[in-house]
Amino acid sequence: MSLFLGIDTSNYTTSTALFNSKTGEILQQKKLLPVKHGQLGLRQSDAVFHHTAQLHSLFSELVKDIDVNQIAAIGVSTKPRPIDGSYMPCFTVGENTAKILSSALKIPLFPFSHQEGHISAALYSAERDDLFSENFIAFHVSGGTTEAVLAKGNGDSFSAELVASSLDLHAGQAVDRVGVMLGLDFPCGAELEKLALKNTEKLSVHPSLKGCNCCLSGIENICKKLLNDGKNPEYIAAYCLEYIRKTLMMMTDRLLEKYGELPFIFAGGVMSNTIIKKSFTEKYNAVFAEPCYSTDNAAGIAYLAYRKFKNVHT
Repeated sequence: MSLFLGIDTSNYTTSTALFNSKTGEILQQKKLLPVKHGQLGLRQSDAVFHHTAQLHSLFSELVKDIDVNQIAAIGVSTKPRPIDGSYMPCFTVGENTAKILSSALKIPLFPFSHQEGHISAALYSAERDDLFSENFIAFHVSGGTTEAVLAKGNGDSFSAELVASSLDLHAGQAVDRVGVMLGLDFPCGAELEKLALKNTEKLSVHPSLKGCNCCLSGIENICKKLLNDGKNPEYIAAYCLEYIRKTLMMMTDRLLEKYGELPFIFAGGVMSNTIIKKSFTEKYNAVFAEPCYSTDNAAGIAYLAYRKFKNVHT
C-alpha cells in the first residue's frame, strides 16, 4: 500500500489529496466554498453545510481511477493550529469523514492541524524534507491567520511556539475587505494582485510594529479614504499589498534579530502573491510553496500522514 489520503475542510476550501510514496507525486481535488458577490465570508454553520455537500464528490473524483485498497493511512486536519483549545466547527466535517473511511478501510488515522498542513505543503513543494528534523521560523499568512511560529521538526510533524502575530486584522482579511471595496469577488487575492500589477504610481507606506507583532486594521480605513479621494483601483490595490509586504518584512527582520539565522518558511494564501514572494525570496532566500500548495489544501496533510505512518511502522 503506497497511497496516503489527506482531507482538509478549512474555512473556505474543501480539499482532498493523495500522496503516492512510490512516485512522490500528489493528486488533489479541491473546491472553494461558495460566497455571494459583495459578501466577506461565511458563517461557520454555512461553511459546515457547504463542506458536507462538496466533500463526497471531491473524494469520488480523487479516487475514480484509484484502487482504494492501496491507501495505507489517512491524515486529516482537525483544528486550525497545533495548540490546546484550537477549534473551528468546519473541521468536524473532514474529521468525521476521515473516521468513517478509516473504520471502513481498516487503516490508521492521523490527526493534524490546518497550520501544520500548510507548513508541510511548503516543505514538500520546495523539496526541503531536511527541515522536518530542524528548527525554523514558519509564517502562516492567510484569511484566518497572520502568525509566525518557531517550529521544531520531530521527523513527521512539528511543535509550534507562537512568536509573532497580527493583533487585529489578518492579512488575508485585509486583502478581501479592500478587494470587495473595489468590487472584486471573494476571495479577492488573485484579482487584487492583477490590479496592483497595473499600478504605475510611486507608493509610500509606513507600517509600525509592537515588538514582533503587527496591526493591520488600519489598511481598510486608509484604502477607503484613498477611494473617497478619487484614487484609482490599481493604486489602492498596490497600496494594500505593499503595506502587507512591508509589514511582513519588518516582522521577519525583528525575528531574525531575536532568533538568529534560522531558515524561514512562508505558507498560506497571501504568500502566493507574486509581488510579496519575489521580494522575500530575493532578500531572505526564504522557502515558499508553489501556488497550488500555498492556498488551503489537503496536500500537506497527506504528506504528513505518509511521514507519520513511515515513522510509526519503522
